[in-house]
Amino acid sequence: MKTFVYLAGAMALGLASPVSAKVEAMSEQGFVTEDTALIAATPRQVWLALIKPGEWWNDAHTWSGDASNMTLVPSAGGCFCEKVPGEGDIPLDGSVQHAVVVQAVPDKALRLRGGLGPLQAVPATGVLTITLTPVDGGTEVKWEYNVGGAMNFPMEAVSLAVDGVMSEQLNGLRDHLGGLDTEIQDDEVEAPAVPIDEEE
Repeated sequence: MKTFVYLAGAMALGLASPVSAKVEAMSEQGFVTEDTALIAATPRQVWLALIKPGEWWNDAHTWSGDASNMTLVPSAGGCFCEKVPGEGDIPLDGSVQHAVVVQAVPDKALRLRGGLGPLQAVPATGVLTITLTPVDGGTEVKWEYNVGGAMNFPMEAVSLAVDGVMSEQLNGLRDHLGGLDTEIQDDEVEAPAVPIDEEE
């Protein structure tokens, strides 16, 4: 039940998100979400902020309740991980692996593989590709999350929810650095019945 409450809340966030966001593709095997924002910072500034998720990730979408526990090692094999501080008289810290870095090209692209949020509890996994493109006055940041595999969620609901969470984190990065005045207009979040490209 908690999972579906989480998904419903994430859907509401996605529909209210000020970044350009949409479910790009959906099939019985998975879905692809795409989110874009314009940031008033150079690609180098965006990159340096991107690899410090603890400074802009939303606390509500962490296991510890505190985004400052999140770290990201920006090299192949590096972990996007989170420490979960222990409790009690003799606390033992826990940890979470959100994703693993499979490609890191400073100032240009970061690619991670892993099931974020509730997807961690099911066989499905995803590939998150973040690209940075210089534009007049700043940087365009594009997030594409390609998810596939078995999952016990209604596909349309989970795709909208995941896109909402992706948009929320991109909002956090944008707000951390500042958005461009010529902000990308909202797209209505939708889930077209388009088959997912099988090529990776």
